[in-house]
Amino acid sequence: MAQVSTYLNFPSQTEEAFNFYKAVFGTEFIGGISRFGDIPPSDDMPPVAEADKNLIMNVALPILGGHVIMGTDATESMGFKLNMGNNMYIMLQPDTREETEQLFKALSAGGAVEQELQDMFWGDYYGSCRDKFGVGWMFNCDQKKEA
Repeated sequence: MAQVSTYLNFPSQTEEAFNFYKAVFGTEFIGGISRFGDIPPSDDMPPVAEADKNLIMNVALPILGGHVIMGTDATESMGFKLNMGNNMYIMLQPDTREETEQLFKALSAGGAVEQELQDMFWGDYYGSCRDKFGVGWMFNCDQKKEA
């Protein structure tokens, strides 16, 4: 079955970030956590630096509606140069306003609210934030406000 995932790179904070997301969404990692120290030695590749062996090579976590976020520690010793920017958001479309508010509150804790949740001109309940790791989240719920 085809699937789309969002992949997040962190500067040695992947485990902390994904444990946070695991708590927010109440889901479990798919297949556990793979670490750089799990890479078997190879003549084609230099050995993993001792300081990087416990860092995360790959982790996957289901969040809402079958969507999966994945992540890695982008280590400079392996040639990664990480630039956190404003070019990526994860769009969540919860079924209820209550769930939208709960997720917004949890993900914005320790981060920054960019736009408070509010009823928008297109008729949906919308807001955005950056979590404490700098990841952008948008929320759009089409459940109408009860009169």
